[in-house]
Amino acid sequence: MEIEELCYDINELTLHGLSTGSDDAPVTLCLHGWLDNAASFLPLLPYFTDRKLIAIDWPGHGFSSHRSADAHYHFIDWVYDLVQLFELNKWEKIDIIGHSMGGMVATAFAAAFPEKVRSLTLLDSIGFVSADAQTTTEQLRKGLASRIKGQNKQKNHHESIDSAIAARVAVGDLSTELTSLIVKRGIAKIGNHYTWRSDSRLRNTSPYRLTLEQAKQLMTDVKCPVNLIYGEKGLDMVHLGVKEFSNLFKDLSLSQLPGGHHLHMESPEPIAENIVEFWQGLVE
Repeated sequence: MEIEELCYDINELTLHGLSTGSDDAPVTLCLHGWLDNAASFLPLLPYFTDRKLIAIDWPGHGFSSHRSADAHYHFIDWVYDLVQLFELNKWEKIDIIGHSMGGMVATAFAAAFPEKVRSLTLLDSIGFVSADAQTTTEQLRKGLASRIKGQNKQKNHHESIDSAIAARVAVGDLSTELTSLIVKRGIAKIGNHYTWRSDSRLRNTSPYRLTLEQAKQLMTDVKCPVNLIYGEKGLDMVHLGVKEFSNLFKDLSLSQLPGGHHLHMESPEPIAENIVEFWQGLVE
């Protein structure tokens, strides 16, 4: 299987990514989670031989450019990134696979632009990060304070790639082998040390959150079939979200499979089989 590097110029941003499959095949867009990159889909790509799979690096991640110095990483801006990407490629009614944050962004996009999405597969992702309306002022203060605090913060440096991989393994749920896929695309050598490619501003606290009512409104407005696959040892917020939000989707397939938050990397074959079966059941 040949995996190609690709890039898209969207206004002042350059989105990089990975692709495989024939240009004539149906397009499937793969969207990674927060502080991951397109390489998180590498274990899954070989199992879709009749598809054109495109896995992008979100802005500020992997090889993609960072947002401008006067910008920040608002949730709604991720959705606009997708709007621009779809406009550039003239995509209509394609399938999307979204992991974690990628699934949240894809859910909002599918709600606002139902004509663009044939189906949505969510990998250990459901709903949105939301907060009580009563916390709005506190959230604003925390978010803006985190911007000030982060202005002069230096990125961690590592003497070797192995050191960076070990640091990521220590705070994640993946083996060294799988972690290395993400780290090698997410790190750069500068002088005699290695540092993370990701934009430090990604770690800033958001100055606003959707309310629960707003989050539910978005999920209710998703019209396409949704396939939720979540890990037995996945995120607690996903397990809670399955109980609270499942009934909001008009057409939902639900599967719990062995694995953690990155179950699509740990067990790519059964995940791929599940997704293909879901696609085969779609009514055009």
